[in-house]
Amino acid sequence: MRLLISSLLLAALPAIAQDAGRPPNVVFVMADDVGYECFGAYGSRQYRTPRIDRLADGGVRFDHCYSTPLCTPSRVALMTGMSNARNYTDFGALAPGQPTIADLFGNAGYATAVGGKWQLQGSQNAEGIAAGAGFDTYCLWNTGNTGRSRFWNPSLEQDGRILESAADDYGPDIVTDFLLNFIESNSERPFFVYYPMILVHSPFVPTPHSGDRRSKDEQQNFVDMVEYTDFIVGRLQDKLEKLGLLRDTLFVFTSDNGTHHQLVSSLGGDTIRGDKGATTDAGTHVPLVVSAPGRIAGGRVLDDLIDFSDFLPTLADAAGLSPPDQPEMDGRSFWDRLRGREGDPREWLYTYYFPRPFADAFDSPYSHPEVVFVRDRRYKLYASGELFDIRADPGESKPLPEAHHASRPARAKLQRALATAPRRGLMIPAGRSEASTSSPRPRWSPL
Repeated sequence: MRLLISSLLLAALPAIAQDAGRPPNVVFVMADDVGYECFGAYGSRQYRTPRIDRLADGGVRFDHCYSTPLCTPSRVALMTGMSNARNYTDFGALAPGQPTIADLFGNAGYATAVGGKWQLQGSQNAEGIAAGAGFDTYCLWNTGNTGRSRFWNPSLEQDGRILESAADDYGPDIVTDFLLNFIESNSERPFFVYYPMILVHSPFVPTPHSGDRRSKDEQQNFVDMVEYTDFIVGRLQDKLEKLGLLRDTLFVFTSDNGTHHQLVSSLGGDTIRGDKGATTDAGTHVPLVVSAPGRIAGGRVLDDLIDFSDFLPTLADAAGLSPPDQPEMDGRSFWDRLRGREGDPREWLYTYYFPRPFADAFDSPYSHPEVVFVRDRRYKLYASGELFDIRADPGESKPLPEAHHASRPARAKLQRALATAPRRGLMIPAGRSEASTSSPRPRWSPL
């Protein structure tokens, strides 16, 4: 039955896909814990990322893409196209029964695969990860069945079985090989590849390209890990080019949140300390590069505001598909903007952040008070009433007083936006007061 439905849907795809002979492939790569400041395309000279830089040169670079400050909230928004206020349940979980981006492409006849760090093991049901989230096949770390090793001698689960590994086996290589094989095996049909990378999350250990495999220098190891991330992006690009699929593949590169707080990067003469877990720019400002040489013009930089809920409707538009018919869909497609059209760019974006609502106590390093804010390119307004000029004060050290004349229009605009934004969903446990959204913005980063 699924094959019949898929065939009918493929036949009904609009002209943009038909012009190319078949719907576009999608390869969505999301690095783990690395901010925009770590890439040459954004001006870094500290990290060598030639393949991602080349991707940006031939595609579109976005200067204002913002995630949530922690991995699971970003992944839930990406998978569902909804604000965390509507459907976020708890850390490491995706509420069951929700249509996902993989369902969207799978129901349209695409072959679907996911490889890397899952981090949504709470979504697993009796049918298993792939069936529960819409993927045909998977090779994943952190499924609930795997151990804690992710890099050397990794513990990975592939389609229901734990893979055997040895001391010299490197987890990111195993996952990349799995996805490259999937692409080659499905080169005659459209495919959707979701690659939530294992890199560059802690522990910060040497990579296969590191000069010293026993190095304990975490800052240098992190640099090596960013550069190995770039190497993997190059492997994916090379495979697509070899198969003649590069021009008709929409390739997306981003990250789930900012850099770990113990790491320091230099950018344009500034020193940026990572702030993963906190709602500052250093915790939320992530890279976004999109390339599809046969479908969008390259060599462009856009300053559009991009939220993670926007990916689902954008990729749906690119493939000529309709997003799930849900009244709570918060994402806004930026496909027209990628195609050089006027489109409907955001004037502001909204973030709801409460990563561990079921944590026993807020003094735990793994919990965080409920936080709500709206922002544009320059200003950020918290539900507490604190307004920051991010351009002048990226670390949010000094809120602007209400009497501050120059920021009054921005405060009024963002206050109106805050009044129209979705509030918390049904999943927040009893006893958590909405008063936390009006309390001062916390300063916190996870271990």
